[in-house]
Amino acid sequence: MFFERPGGGERAILVHLEGQDPAAREDPQEFQELARSAGAEQVGFVTVSRHQPSAKFLIGTGKVEELRDLVHEGEVELVIFNHTLTPSQERNLERVLECRVLDRTGLILDIFAQRARTHEGKLQVELAQLEHMSTRLVRGWTHLERQKGGIGLRGPGETQLETDRRLLRVRIRQIKQRLEKVRGQREQARRGRKRADIPSVSLVGYTNAGKSTLFNTLTEADVYAANQLFATLDPTLRRLELPDIGPVVLADTVGFIRHLPHKLVESFRATLEESSNADLLLHVIDAHEPERDQQIEQVLAVLAEIGADELPVLEVYNKVDLMEGIEPQIQRDADGKPGRVWVSARDGLGLDLLRQAIAELLGNDLFVGTLRLPQRLGRMRAQLFELGAVQRESHDEEGGSLLEVRLPRVELHRLLSREGQQPAEFLEQHTLQ
Repeated sequence: MFFERPGGGERAILVHLEGQDPAAREDPQEFQELARSAGAEQVGFVTVSRHQPSAKFLIGTGKVEELRDLVHEGEVELVIFNHTLTPSQERNLERVLECRVLDRTGLILDIFAQRARTHEGKLQVELAQLEHMSTRLVRGWTHLERQKGGIGLRGPGETQLETDRRLLRVRIRQIKQRLEKVRGQREQARRGRKRADIPSVSLVGYTNAGKSTLFNTLTEADVYAANQLFATLDPTLRRLELPDIGPVVLADTVGFIRHLPHKLVESFRATLEESSNADLLLHVIDAHEPERDQQIEQVLAVLAEIGADELPVLEVYNKVDLMEGIEPQIQRDADGKPGRVWVSARDGLGLDLLRQAIAELLGNDLFVGTLRLPQRLGRMRAQLFELGAVQRESHDEEGGSLLEVRLPRVELHRLLSREGQQPAEFLEQHTLQ
């Protein structure tokens, strides 16, 4: 029989394993930051050197005994492992330590549950939690016998565990149906933006790289931004005006992390599709982070998982204010295209360069030239001025307007089509070289 599980507690001991396969290795500093973000009060940090994890406890029995003594001495209510535990390992550890045991996936899920603000975000988190819980149902129950008989107590012949699993499956199916509807609504909105030829730009990057701060500074929004992991869960879209390009939609998305649980990627697929359907990705990188190369690899791995690895990417190296000898700048590739921009989102340094780089990458097909507009196209002239596309205006002998313009070619074609003009013919006859 299992002990009664306590409702919760914030005094925690953190357990980190060293000596594992380098590909599976976790960062102890990031682990402590995750625990802090979840609201845990760190009582102790235990490092275990073990090359071959134990099937029963993950760690050796000697370390388990040592942990039990620490738990009792410090009145600890929670032990968190910086690794994925199997359901049986969690169960065995809880039985010996007599406190709650949480693994890395459970910790990240808890942070997501705290951060979710919108209805959609809460649904996505609940789905991930339920799918995680479905493999661990057995550990919380002390009544695994058949449901008792008698008048009013005759059940369908299921064990309590089977009943709970069935109810979980029903709830998971309901949430997936709701999220499918959300996905459809997002897809409809994206189609509307594509019809209006409004480019979309998505911020992606490792958690706490400064995406939300950059988003707020660029769009003058007030998205929650804090120096903690997963401060942003719910995607936020804002309009951003760019020189020569006009309006674009900028999306702030959830941050990635090393070994992001697959269940979370699946649950947040509707949200992450904002990135996979963008015209341009801004990969925000913490330039001051010692392990930034590993973080870049993790972000690229998640982008590949959601099918966004083939999209154009502009790397944004953030937090240059924390570095010596680095000035805001644009670094270009061999073809002269912007590939990397160094900025400080907090201090607003280099943001004009960033806007310029985005405009260059989105405005590859830009029309720059002089148009001769007859007086009958006065409405089109007014619209070109409204778009800020007119650089200079003069007039010909017949009273028509000579406009030096600079705007996306697709925008010009749309204006001409509205006026009943054939774009190819009009540009051939009315463009001055």
